[in-house]
Amino acid sequence: MNKLFLTLALSAASLSALAAPVSGRVEMSRDELMNKIKGGWAAQTIGVVFGAPVEFKFTGSYTQPYQPIPWSSHIVKYWWEKKPGLFDDIYNDCTFVETFEKLGLDCTQEQLAKHFAYADYHLAHANQAGRYNIRQGIMPPASGNWLNNPHADDLDFQIEADFIGLMAPGLHEEALRIADKVGHIMNSGDGFYGGAFVAGLYSTAFYLDNPRDIVEAALAPIPAESTFYRCIRDVLDFHRLHPSDWVACWEYLQRNWNIDVGCPKGAFLSFNIDAKLNSAFVALAMLYGNGDFTETLDIAARCGQDADCNPATAGGVLGVMKGYDGIPAFWLDPLKEVEDLNFEGTDMSLASSYRMSFNQALQLITKNGGEVTADKVVIPTAAPAVLPLEQNFTNTYPLVRERFDAFFDKEFEFSFTGNGFVIWGNICCLRHINKDYINRVSTRHIGSEVFGLAEPDDKYVANVEVWIDGKLDHVARMPMRNTDRRVEPAWKYLLPEGHHTVRLVWTNPNKEYTIRINDIMFYSDHPNTNRFYSNLK
Repeated sequence: MNKLFLTLALSAASLSALAAPVSGRVEMSRDELMNKIKGGWAAQTIGVVFGAPVEFKFTGSYTQPYQPIPWSSHIVKYWWEKKPGLFDDIYNDCTFVETFEKLGLDCTQEQLAKHFAYADYHLAHANQAGRYNIRQGIMPPASGNWLNNPHADDLDFQIEADFIGLMAPGLHEEALRIADKVGHIMNSGDGFYGGAFVAGLYSTAFYLDNPRDIVEAALAPIPAESTFYRCIRDVLDFHRLHPSDWVACWEYLQRNWNIDVGCPKGAFLSFNIDAKLNSAFVALAMLYGNGDFTETLDIAARCGQDADCNPATAGGVLGVMKGYDGIPAFWLDPLKEVEDLNFEGTDMSLASSYRMSFNQALQLITKNGGEVTADKVVIPTAAPAVLPLEQNFTNTYPLVRERFDAFFDKEFEFSFTGNGFVIWGNICCLRHINKDYINRVSTRHIGSEVFGLAEPDDKYVANVEVWIDGKLDHVARMPMRNTDRRVEPAWKYLLPEGHHTVRLVWTNPNKEYTIRINDIMFYSDHPNTNRFYSNLK
């Protein structure tokens, strides 16, 4: 089925009948509110662990139904100890929850940004690019803008916006205000909309009990002109026509939306952490899971790509719907072993997250004209306004990806015809590894970022001048330290379309380090229609 057919198959009448958010007042007991908040946190964490064995194992494919995904009595504790970084979408949430707790709900975007940027845990992609920008004095929203962050459309904010809906139960407008403050720290455009969408899913799940209604409500404030909106709308429309075939919907998304423009690890490759595609997998799982917790988690994990984060979100939304006590014991019991343990790089546990989110929710309910008594809460619900339109990578179309496999010890130069470029590579320490080792591994894998983490406490910073067409454009600082690192050596967008020469000059080289240039993505102001492409150098 193509997009034309899908569009024609939906009448104007059917579109007008789509669910809208409820406006009014919702009453529930304080215990029920706490139960729903706990359910969201718990199910999110369960989803992370369930998807861990298949995370990025299926990129451009889905996990077949005959392939089991393991779950067992102590599996959460196992992953907690084996790979604490797996829980990045939880501990990032915790950082923001803790910041609101310490500084108050009216804390500034800059305060949130600094607490996030100086947290002592590993980050990647848009998160690390945003962290780097902030540590270099580039504050939000500039830190998440695509001109300063090639990962701006990545799913980073999408996978850490869950806490927003939990602290703003039924308060969709308030959730979007918080999302605006947090999401532009590391993302913009579709990357921001991914988090705004997730915040809306959680917030509306406090009073809506049908997955389709929740997805519709969360999508409503996303601008219809955005590619994010169109992608999620396609999922809703496809499901209306084919309500029992999630694989067919997955195949439709694969044909029409599995495109990555900005992320240097994903452009022209099967790896895809674009926010709209992964949010579409969340929506797909919720719709085809039809409110069943197990089925929803299973579908979300089997969709592939970021297969731990997507079931985390889909599961977390159902956790709010059903409440902590409504999560099947099969799923919940293994989680209980870790609820009181702190996440990596934080002083936060699930148990403390439950309490803090609950207290913050009570404050926001009161602030927004609701009612909080000793035994109940009354929450005012309303449809939020449509968000401003943001669209990244305008007039920036992927042209070609060239493999270089080069080491840069002093100067590196290349030429191309187009209007932009992104270099995929990183600084490497040679104290414990050599160039031969880096080369052998890098030629088998996309990128060599792992080697940049060889000396996590190394204070060395490479200063690299970036010259474009004979003029110094900027100086890129490339710290060796893990938390300080620059994710890409250099990039530039929106140059005049034409022939350009780029020269990198390492002004403080050190024999103990090298800079690896793996791939370079080139861009143009118009789509590439050539089936065959000659070398640009």
